[in-house]
Amino acid sequence: MRTDWRAWAAEAAAIALFMVSATACTVALEHPASWLRQALPDDLIRRACMGVAMGTTAVALIYSPLGARSGAHMNPAVTLAFWRLGRLGPADAGAYVVAQCVGAIAGTWAIATALGPAAAHPSVAFVKTVPGSAGVAAAAIGEFAISFVLFAVVLTVSGRPSTMRFAGLVAGVLVMANIVVEAPLSGMSMNPARSLGPAVVAGDFTAFWLYALVPPAGMQLAAALHRALATRGCARLNHTSRVRCIFCAA
Repeated sequence: MRTDWRAWAAEAAAIALFMVSATACTVALEHPASWLRQALPDDLIRRACMGVAMGTTAVALIYSPLGARSGAHMNPAVTLAFWRLGRLGPADAGAYVVAQCVGAIAGTWAIATALGPAAAHPSVAFVKTVPGSAGVAAAAIGEFAISFVLFAVVLTVSGRPSTMRFAGLVAGVLVMANIVVEAPLSGMSMNPARSLGPAVVAGDFTAFWLYALVPPAGMQLAAALHRALATRGCARLNHTSRVRCIFCAA
């Protein structure tokens, strides 16, 4: 089923809000002048708090009216994987990817403007994603693994009528877990648009190719395996009978 401009706008708005939350939470948890940063000196505890905050943000957006309207992909890698599975057409996939990138840039710019120097501080750095101390190879492996696992699990959960309504919750839990466990390797992106927004605002595209290519590759592999198993499903993470689905009309 063909979507429309309202779905594209909802998709842009959803990822913009996600970037606003990511930047604001990072300032609160990592900026040296923040009382919360001073109260939580342990890096693992701060990552756990960030994971809870962003996992909750993801779930809230997926189950919000914006998510119900657009399907709450908020990620070009997710959209392209659903396109591979034939769950949305090429024109809609392209429009979604553009909307996601525009939304991520707009959201990052808006919160960076609002927070001023705090967002630019090296401890925050506009929430750019860059490889950790283990290097580019480790970051690439980490991004591939978490992207593959996220989409494989989401497809499994959303492909069963008895569990499809929990797909958004599962996605949020995985975002939370990945921030805690994988973030030291790559910054935990899984999302080319999420990495593009900060890169554009900061004017720094260090290793951006990794975040543009590896997450889609991981999700494409998950989609290929899913297709080989001839499993059905929908391209909406928030699949509820209360709102008519723009993808499968159910």
